[in-house]
Amino acid sequence: MVVLAPLFAGSVALAANAPTPEMVAKGKSLVMHGMCHDCHTPKTFGPKGMGFDYSKALSGFPAGAQLPPMDKKALTPGYWVLGSPDLMAWVGPWGISYAANLTPDDQTGSGLWTEDVFIKAMRSGKHLGEGRPILPPMPWEFVGDMSDDDLKAVFAYLKSLPPIKNMVPQPVAPPDVK
Repeated sequence: MVVLAPLFAGSVALAANAPTPEMVAKGKSLVMHGMCHDCHTPKTFGPKGMGFDYSKALSGFPAGAQLPPMDKKALTPGYWVLGSPDLMAWVGPWGISYAANLTPDDQTGSGLWTEDVFIKAMRSGKHLGEGRPILPPMPWEFVGDMSDDDLKAVFAYLKSLPPIKNMVPQPVAPPDVK
């Protein structure tokens, strides 16, 4: 009797660590209740007002989109915050921040992030867990207070999304804000 080893013996270990459908569903619920779509999903505008373009769910500020002109004189001196009409970009004392692409695209999204990097970023307020600060209005302090299981569920849900190629602009430092 000949016994053949499975071709992909390592895949058994991978499958054991794969997120369950329940974990992904929990992550989706946390993302929905955490209102992540408000900033990270492009909007549609129609007779009922603003809605979400779920075909581009959580893909971030649209590449090539422009911020509307702003009159900083109309804003409170010393502290000002202005959001784009679609709530995907924000201007304030920190400069300009754009909602990130959270889809698992390897080149423009979170595709290369690991679960550990995601959790470290949410707990430290640093991009990739050790880079530049995560800028307002991202409420990383509140997200970082979630349990490990909840953060792992959110990450599992984000990884379950279809990857969308969308290169979000880099943040702009305050001196460059016009």
